[in-house]
Amino acid sequence: MKDPSALSRPGAGVSRRAFLKGSGAVAAASAVVAGPGLIEAAEQKKPKVVSGKSPAKTRLDVNGKTYEVEVETRSTLLDVLRYQLDLTGAKPVSIDETSGACTVWLDGKPISANTKLALACVGKKIKTVESLGGAKPDAVPVAFVHHDAMQCGFCTPGFVVAVRDFLNKHPKATEAEIRKGLNSNICRCGTYANVVEAALEVVKGAK
Repeated sequence: MKDPSALSRPGAGVSRRAFLKGSGAVAAASAVVAGPGLIEAAEQKKPKVVSGKSPAKTRLDVNGKTYEVEVETRSTLLDVLRYQLDLTGAKPVSIDETSGACTVWLDGKPISANTKLALACVGKKIKTVESLGGAKPDAVPVAFVHHDAMQCGFCTPGFVVAVRDFLNKHPKATEAEIRKGLNSNICRCGTYANVVEAALEVVKGAK
């Protein structure tokens, strides 16, 4: 039986099927010959995986002392403070600034250490909650102890820094002003009332 796909025009001597077989063979042969080149070209077009630079040594001014640390471009200030300098007061409670638990000072301004790259802090003065302790602790942590203004302790360092910073700017703050001023710090244990009492004690100048 003749191929129904044969060309019916007068003089046509090649069937459609034969034509397709022939063109397919030519394409296959071309692919075999040019295959390695095509593969190499495709490999060159693949996106290259770029890894971060290896840790670099730098210096940070923390609590009045200069420390030599090794940081990657992605290292946060919180990472360096906790895992290289063993300053564990600032806590990794949240991945953003909502908890206030990792509040530190950078050139005198309160910031969240987990949202600040360590390399961005080079040449600046960093102060942590540890700077308020020592043989003669600051009045704020002392007042926190007097009023039992902590339970699990995770929010406490951030609250201590926040209270100290707020009272530095508002030494005669009222209870309403203190509550509003500490609004950015969260305590999951609910010791807000005790924190406010501690701050009021400092305002009153209790020893």
